[in-house]
Amino acid sequence: MAAKSTTDRYGTVAVTIHWVTAAAILLLFGLGLAAANAPDPGVKLVLLRIHVPLGIAIFALTVFRIVWWFIDRRPRPLAGMPGWQVTAEGAVRLLIYALVLVLGASGIVLLLLSGAPAVLFFHTPGPLADFWSFPPMMAHYLAAFALIGLAALHVAAALYHQWIRRDHLLARMGVGRATPA
Repeated sequence: MAAKSTTDRYGTVAVTIHWVTAAAILLLFGLGLAAANAPDPGVKLVLLRIHVPLGIAIFALTVFRIVWWFIDRRPRPLAGMPGWQVTAEGAVRLLIYALVLVLGASGIVLLLLSGAPAVLFFHTPGPLADFWSFPPMMAHYLAAFALIGLAALHVAAALYHQWIRRDHLLARMGVGRATPA
């Protein structure tokens, strides 16, 4: 598979970014929920020490992914796909990117406003601030659940194409064969 996409499939750069981002978002969601519900402040600290740098990395990777689309072309829509599905796919994709950017920005602003980096990374003594007392927390929380909802819709649509329509959509993302065996 080539680094750049072709008219029929995504290139290795796009495929790698997609799957790394997908796995990291699931991990980030789990870490965020676990940290929010951790009764032990020490456990919360450990979870956030993983969540924060991983979140910043995914934010940066998403910015790179957006820049990559100006360098790389996207494959053409699948043959026979109705126009409304092409439009819906594009809208969901843009919303997913927007939500990841909102999550990254709100998380960074939340860190800066709360003073959490000193406790998280520079071992300054003291408890973490109550993140809910800072406005970006609500945006971060709502964007996380919206992203998980859109990701579920995205996965459902991909599985519909793969197993109901049997149009081998996932082969474009490096999973399976492009044509039936």
